[in-house]
Amino acid sequence: MAGRFWLAASTLAVILGLVVPQENVCQAPNGVAGYPGVPGLNGRPGQKGDRGEPGLPGRRTGIQGPKGDEGEPGSPGIPGNQGFRGPDGPPGLPGPPGQKGAKGQGGRMKAQVWPAFSASRGNPISNGNVVVFNKLITSQSSQYDPQQGLFTCTVPGFYYFAFQVVSQRDLCLYLVHRGKQKLGFCDNNSRGNMQVNSGSAVLQLAKNDVVSVETKPSTSSGLYNGNEADSVFSGFLLVPDTL
Repeated sequence: MAGRFWLAASTLAVILGLVVPQENVCQAPNGVAGYPGVPGLNGRPGQKGDRGEPGLPGRRTGIQGPKGDEGEPGSPGIPGNQGFRGPDGPPGLPGPPGQKGAKGQGGRMKAQVWPAFSASRGNPISNGNVVVFNKLITSQSSQYDPQQGLFTCTVPGFYYFAFQVVSQRDLCLYLVHRGKQKLGFCDNNSRGNMQVNSGSAVLQLAKNDVVSVETKPSTSSGLYNGNEADSVFSGFLLVPDTL
């Protein structure tokens, strides 16, 4: 009730103040203080502050205790990846000699094939630059072709070849292996007499290698073709590659 009275009085004072000058208005006494209001709601959280400087380490004031007992061993871990191979170590000392082995079987020389041939030149047969010796004298496991004048190797090893060819004019002969001239022999015969042009060599042959005696077209006319003297080409295996 008192609150309403003071409210009405205050309102009346305001109205009177608008009409009457302030100096002529009687001042009313101050009102009684009101009751405290209800606490307001919490405000919104503020922003996160900056991180502070790290503090100083604390002082160690305690006394270090005795070492504890060793714990139980843990379970084995997973094996790691295999590393790179290290360098080889130095060779070890030689071991003691072994027992003497049994005596081996004797070599079978008779079972080894030994090619050999010898052929003479009869009626001339043409095969390019190859001198054809078309009359076989000896042929032992040999692949000499009397129609082509070519020897083909069937047993690899070292072979000995020799030829003696009768000429009546200038003549050059070559021992040819794998299509290449291995060595040559030339004979000058300006008088037209019968002479012998000869040569020999040892060649290492592989299987299917071909050997022949050849001449140049410019000197092929120097070959003697008749029955008074024979021209001969021979060859045989000296040492096979495998005994």
